[in-house]
Amino acid sequence: MTTATQILKSKSDKSIYTTTPSTSVFDAIKLMAEKKIGALVVTEGDSVVGVVTERDYARKIVLMSRSSKETPVRDIMTSSVMCVRPDRTSEECMALMTEHRMRHLPVMDDGKLIGLISIGDLVKDVISEQQFIIQQLEQYIAGKPG
Repeated sequence: MTTATQILKSKSDKSIYTTTPSTSVFDAIKLMAEKKIGALVVTEGDSVVGVVTERDYARKIVLMSRSSKETPVRDIMTSSVMCVRPDRTSEECMALMTEHRMRHLPVMDDGKLIGLISIGDLVKDVISEQQFIIQQLEQYIAGKPG
């Protein structure tokens, strides 16, 4: 069974992109665009205090006619952040994300942020695992005398 650590290791971009609560929403969205990502972990020092996403921007800035240059991230971020330990399985992560309707899940090890798993990362892992199982079954069937 795949763990959060293994999923993080399999990502092509292992960078962890963060912002602070006082950063302008404009600068946070600019960073997301530059890095081609949909979320940033919001940190104060070593503490994770939130997650800000493109969805937050669309719903809390655009639809409310607010200024992204004048609004700090703290005003639109999700502050009740669910995090997981590195040993949690992909199935456990997916269950948490589904139950809490989240698309991004920070991974913490001894209070330190070590990565961010997206729903896309989990889907990729499930597909990879299914392809492996199919390949094994095909080899089993092909090797079996008829």
